[in-house]
Amino acid sequence: SQCPLHQQRISFQIPNPSKQEIMSAKDQVTAAIVKIDDFMAKYPTVCMYDKFEQLEKKTKKSKVFFFLGAIVALVSTIFFVGGMKLISDVATFVYPAYASFKAIDGGLPGDDTQWLTYWVIFASMNIIESAMPFVTMWIPLYFPVKLAFFIWLYHPQFLGAGLVYTKILRPYMGPYLEGMKKNPQSPGVSVSSLVQEDKKDS
Repeated sequence: SQCPLHQQRISFQIPNPSKQEIMSAKDQVTAAIVKIDDFMAKYPTVCMYDKFEQLEKKTKKSKVFFFLGAIVALVSTIFFVGGMKLISDVATFVYPAYASFKAIDGGLPGDDTQWLTYWVIFASMNIIESAMPFVTMWIPLYFPVKLAFFIWLYHPQFLGAGLVYTKILRPYMGPYLEGMKKNPQSPGVSVSSLVQEDKKDS
């Protein structure tokens, strides 16, 4: 007599995705490509939009793929050279510096508060890391957490630096600032006056 196990036919069926699921996945990929393309078009200088567009015309492939490939290569190189710390330093400096220069050259109301607060926090964190380097070793996932925090501070969707100033810094520093206003020691020349004079000359 045969073993009962041999008498049973065991069949394994791998579920096949339906056409609707395949189309849905393709639509999601297409939507993601369009969003990244729009982001590149919004910041053409930083994203080197024209160069990637030339590659797209030559290869007949979407510029988004070349852009993502360049980002992966850049991040991998930075990680190989300086690890997660260097990635964190670059990511917390490059875009905020670009946005700060843009704000100086005719930004929106509130940009000065956003970016001045950001750079104060940025400098404070660098001082802490230099004075107490053991902090980066004691706190688990310090640099990924730091990177996420700084992205929250400067990302246009959140602008957390302005929130930090409004909710934390201003209530505590307000009384000291009011005291300084009573005894002002303003410089004779301000940056805004220099910018206005430069615009008049040009």
